[in-house]
Amino acid sequence: MSTVIETETRTAAPERTPSKKTVLMCRPEHFTVVYQINPWMDPAKPTDTALAVQQWQVLHDTYVGLGFDVQLIDPVEGLPDMVYAANGGTVIDGIAYGAKFTHEQRAAEGPAYMDWFRQAGFDVREPVETNEGEGDFLLVGDVILAGTGFRSDSSSHDELRRITGREVVTLNLVNPSFYHLDTAIAVLDSRPGQEHIAYLPSAFDEPSLEILRERYPDAILVSEEDAAVLGLNSYSDGRNVVIAARAKGFEQQLRDAGYHPIGVDLSELLLGGGGVKCCTLELRR
Repeated sequence: MSTVIETETRTAAPERTPSKKTVLMCRPEHFTVVYQINPWMDPAKPTDTALAVQQWQVLHDTYVGLGFDVQLIDPVEGLPDMVYAANGGTVIDGIAYGAKFTHEQRAAEGPAYMDWFRQAGFDVREPVETNEGEGDFLLVGDVILAGTGFRSDSSSHDELRRITGREVVTLNLVNPSFYHLDTAIAVLDSRPGQEHIAYLPSAFDEPSLEILRERYPDAILVSEEDAAVLGLNSYSDGRNVVIAARAKGFEQQLRDAGYHPIGVDLSELLLGGGGVKCCTLELRR
């Protein structure tokens, strides 16, 4: 008598390797919520600045532990959202395209970040069009994914295209809770030839979804539950992915795809509508 043993064939997750990252961060010494410019913000809810600093420090130390070169910009009193460094500009190929904010409350952040870029030796381009930096511009391979619908004007996409000489692909956001592109898309690997992303389908209109499906057929589709704690607002070096600690489903999806997820608690900064990626601006020389 013979025994037939059936084995399930599984596709092994690819071997993920980290890349060197240089990032800019801003300590939330003045963080509070005193106005409302997104659905996450409620001035009636108390905020704890000391707790925000403590949580941010864990994120900072996590990056240092991963070998990142972490640069710091001094916080400015009266600019409580300056902690969300990703909105301060877009830095690609040594060019720093400055931010021009939609809301008056954040307007002064743009010049503050551009001053830092100049002092750091970047080629600063002052924006004509309204844009909120890497909140709405994500480099994936040689292509820049560009969000519009709530904050950055689509005309800024053309401006960035002219400045960088790169292909810029417009994506339309339709859910006000995901008002920046970096709340709806996570870039898991940005290296050319290894491009990989995760995203929330319901954050986009149908034409944008068609673009994402065509360009990234192997993308990770994240649940509404994980997106609702800004799980997609994460930062990756190609292997290690720093995410919201509460995004447990996304954490498992990342493990299954061969990544090493690292959960951090930024619940206090979530009261201002930001998470891991919001606190992180990549500096590309």
